[in-house]
Amino acid sequence: MKITSIGVNGVNPYNKQPVNIKPKETKTNVADKIEISTTAKELSTSLNYSTDRAQKVQKLKEEIQSGEYKVDAHKVAEDLLNYYRK
Repeated sequence: MKITSIGVNGVNPYNKQPVNIKPKETKTNVADKIEISTTAKELSTSLNYSTDRAQKVQKLKEEIQSGEYKVDAHKVAEDLLNYYRK
């Protein structure tokens, strides 16, 4: 019996496929771009807020310890009423 490469077994479909090689597209004059989200902007302002707040708290602590801090009862009552009326 003679075996030849004629027939179904002799055809290799992968050998005869054309290879399509596309050249790479080159982009010119592409500059980097950065965008800062609104959340990031809010966080950066909150850092300034926290340092300002810390300074205010420190000043209040010093006033309380020295006895110079006075509470305005009328202002406290007014703010409480405004808070609960909302």
